[in-house]
Formats: sequence, C-alpha cells, structure tokens
Amino acid sequence: MMRSLWTAATGMVAQQLNIDVISHNLANVNTTGFKKNRAEFEDLMYQNMKIAGSITGTGGDERIPVGLQVGMGVRATSVHKEFSQGDYQNTNNPLDLAIEGDGFFLVQVNGEDMYTRAGAFKLNQDGTVVTANGYVLQPEFAVPVETKNIMVTENGHISALDANGEELAGADIPLYTFINPAGLEARGRNLYSTTEASGDAQEGVPGEENVGTIAQGFLEMSNVEVVDEMVNMIVGQRAYEMNSKAIQTSDAMLQTAIQLKRN
Repeated sequence: MMRSLWTAATGMVAQQLNIDVISHNLANVNTTGFKKNRAEFEDLMYQNMKIAGSITGTGGDERIPVGLQVGMGVRATSVHKEFSQGDYQNTNNPLDLAIEGDGFFLVQVNGEDMYTRAGAFKLNQDGTVVTANGYVLQPEFAVPVETKNIMVTENGHISALDANGEELAGADIPLYTFINPAGLEARGRNLYSTTEASGDAQEGVPGEENVGTIAQGFLEMSNVEVVDEMVNMIVGQRAYEMNSKAIQTSDAMLQTAIQLKRN
C-alpha cells in the first residue's frame, strides 16, 4: 500500500485541528480578556532508505553525500496560547478593570484559586466584588451601603467613598504573574489554573517589578485579529484540500496498477 495515503491522512487530521483552533478564536473575538490560540505541529518519523555518510560499497572510501529519507506525515504537538495585550474598551463603569501589562486577578472558585484577565466585575447581594459568574475577587472586598463612588488606583488600591469623598472601606488588589503563562490550563469562563508547566503564581503590587497596572473604567478585549484568523483559515482549508487531493492521486495510481492485470 502506498505511504502517501497514510501521510496525506495525517495532514488532513492536522488541518482539521488547525481549523478547530481558528474557529475557537473567531468565536471568542468579543470575549473580554480572551487570549488567542495557535496550533503547532511537527513532522513524524522518517524511513531511512539510504543513510547519509555511509560508505558506497564500491571498495573505496567514497561516502554517500545525501541520504534517502521518506517522511511519514505530521502531527499536532501543542495549542499555544498567546498572551499578547488586547485592545482596550472604555466603559466608564467603576468596576470594570483592565490590566495594562503582565498579571492576573485572583478569584476563588469553590475554594480553588483561579486566575483571570477579564476584569468585568460586579457587586453581589452582599456588596462583595465578584465576577459575572459570582466568583469572589481576592482579597475579598465588600462595598458598604452608604457608598456613593468606587475608586481604583493604578497601583490596585480600591476605595469605597461616601458622598463627601471620605473612604468608608479600602483594600489593595494584587496581581499575579507566572514565569510561563502559556503553561496555564484554560478552564473556561475566562479562568486559568496553575500547572507544573506554568510555575507557581507570584504575587505582586501593580506597577512594581514588571507587574502591570490597573486601569479603572476600561476592559481588555480579545487579542484575536480577525483578518489574521481568516487568512489562516484559508491556508488551512487549502492545505486540507491539497492533502485530500494527494489521497485521490494515490488512489488513482493504485487503480492504474490494478488495471495492468486486467489488460
């Protein structure tokens, strides 16, 4: 059986995954704090028919300058998440917080620490600052009933102010960085959890030691570039078609070989 049938099949499987990743990016083009993904691939093992540098066998010291290898196709190695900065949207909502630079907010999900770049926070029935899904921002901060305004500085100090501008309650919001943020596990709902690859979270003060600052009244949008994704989709689609054409060509060659017997 021809190798090209199986080789082209691996190419079709790889491009199918590529389109899956692109579709996920496009679906989240308006998701707050979303970070785009990129599928990465590697070639499979090779069959060595003639090893480069081996003696030619003519009795002398002549060696083969170039070997003869036939590849077996391609496979996916990873889906890399790119944490480049997304665009900012001005909302004028005092609880909308965007991170300018590196860092994540910490929230509690059923007692587990989770991290997010989506700063669209709300107040729950107790006046506590939470995410849209009700997960509490850490450290927990409750806004008193008498509060007339909420202020958040670039350095992460949140203040609940009364009608006279006096602080009723205050707290400091830290940001958390990772040595390898691409190693974080995406858990959905704009949340990430740590893994062995990401390393432990490093708590920092916004604006200090390469930690980003906080911008109140803004949201960080998705970093997906629609035009780039559309181009990648076209390339992936054509690559899928070319691999399918290779299978059709291999099939036609086998058909020709079968017809030799009939003739």
